[in-house]
Amino acid sequence: MTKAEIVNEVAKATGIEKLTVQTVVEAFMESVKGSLIKGNPVYLRGFGSFIIKHRAQKAARNITKQTTMTIPAHDIPAFKPAKVFVGAVKEK
Repeated sequence: MTKAEIVNEVAKATGIEKLTVQTVVEAFMESVKGSLIKGNPVYLRGFGSFIIKHRAQKAARNITKQTTMTIPAHDIPAFKPAKVFVGAVKEK
C-alpha cells in the first residue's frame, strides 16, 4: 500500500478531503521521523513502536576485490509491531 492509497482510504472512511488527509499523514510521518532523529522512540498502543536499533561495528568482505572492510557502528530506525497487531495478521 502506498501513501496515496492510505490517503484515499482514510479520506473515504472519514469523509475528509484528500488534501487535508494528505497533510495530516505527512505531518505524522515528519513527527515520527523527527522524534527518532532526536533518539526518542514513538509508541502507538495497539499498533506498534518506532524505535532506534544500534548496530555494532563489524567486518565485511568485498568478494569481487577480495578485500576486507570495516562497517562502523550505526543506528537504524525499526518498527516493532504490537502483540495485538501481530495476532490480527496471524489470524488472517
